Amino acid sequence: MVMNPYDDNRRDEHETPSPYQSRLQEQLAKDEELRKRKPKKSKAPWGYFFTGLMGVMVGALLVWFIVTPAMTDANDIPTTNKTSIKSEQVSTSVNSDVTAAVDKASDAVVGITNIQKVSNFWSQQAGEQEAGAGSGVIYKVDKGKAFIVTNFHVIDGAERLEVTLKDGTKKEAEVLGEDMWTDLAVIAVDAKDISTVAEFGDSDALKQGEPVIAIGNPLGLDFYGSVTQGIVSGINRSMPIDFNNDGVVDWTQEVLQTDAAINPGNSGGALVNIKGDLIGINSMKIATEKVEGLGFAIPINSALPIIEELEQSGKVERPVLGVSLTDLTNIPAYYQKETLKVPEDLTTGVVVSDVVRESSAAKGGVQQYDIIVEMDGKEIQNAADLRKHLYTEKKVGDELEMKVYRQGKLETVKMKLEAERTL
Repeated sequence: MVMNPYDDNRRDEHETPSPYQSRLQEQLAKDEELRKRKPKKSKAPWGYFFTGLMGVMVGALLVWFIVTPAMTDANDIPTTNKTSIKSEQVSTSVNSDVTAAVDKASDAVVGITNIQKVSNFWSQQAGEQEAGAGSGVIYKVDKGKAFIVTNFHVIDGAERLEVTLKDGTKKEAEVLGEDMWTDLAVIAVDAKDISTVAEFGDSDALKQGEPVIAIGNPLGLDFYGSVTQGIVSGINRSMPIDFNNDGVVDWTQEVLQTDAAINPGNSGGALVNIKGDLIGINSMKIATEKVEGLGFAIPINSALPIIEELEQSGKVERPVLGVSLTDLTNIPAYYQKETLKVPEDLTTGVVVSDVVRESSAAKGGVQQYDIIVEMDGKEIQNAADLRKHLYTEKKVGDELEMKVYRQGKLETVKMKLEAERTL
């Protein structure tokens, strides 16, 4: 049996070692001896450098964390103990052309309360109650009285009038004069404690787009002295007016159009220019679901002659023709042809339905069923045109020339205008 000389496990422990085994063991023993005697390698120099560098960096970071908070602005560090900053309230005085105009005119604008009698059906007792409220403008102080201009419809039907000043003082007012056609009225109160009056401007000098300011009491005295600003939207506007609500235009009022907000209660108030001068008396407003920003005022140049006449005589004396009128457009075609004998090319004019005896028209030869088509060379299309010419262009005692169609023929009549008779 052949045995491997390197297989110690199969060798008998009493067996004599072979020469190969002895040499191998000796060599292994020498190698082990040399290994034990060999000195250990020292650490490389770069290792020490790296260790030192890490220590320096750690130390620097520690110093930065300690020193930085002390050098940082306290306002940059969020903290719950930070002192709050208090803001101071600053009072600023704002002055402009608008505020100056309001300061100049606002004290002259007053509130007017229309008080009327009412009767209690159950107790059969009469009492008084407020029927409406509007505005007015003080334009003159003389001989212990303050004179105020307002709208006719503001004071119409009043049993008593109460004027409220800017400081809340209330004064009883008397009516000096009123005019339905121009929607103007003049009233007066005791002038005690009243010193501010409006200064009249020139409404003829207004330009479209010019800024204007409305001052009044919209919706009553709760909004006393309200101010709205806008521009002159239009000049020389004509507003048709139906006094008796019969669907026929009775009058055309010359007005200024503005987009300054004018609401119920503003009527009779002031429309002023940027200098605070009175250039209009607020009078009407169109307010529907489809129309906004259409306010109207009576131009002060048109109002002044009326104001002066109302103050002095209590009414406006106007010439009258002494006729009853109907617009030709309201006459059925059959009667136009058979009764009036209207020419085929004539579509507008004013039909005389009746003539008052001894009137200006009767004395001038005007007859029933005459169709007035011209006055002093100006075309007359309807009754509103006729009244406008008669009331604004003519005075009592003036001569008037009219052209009329009488049974289809054009005639000329002349007359001297007389005042309305009082019974």
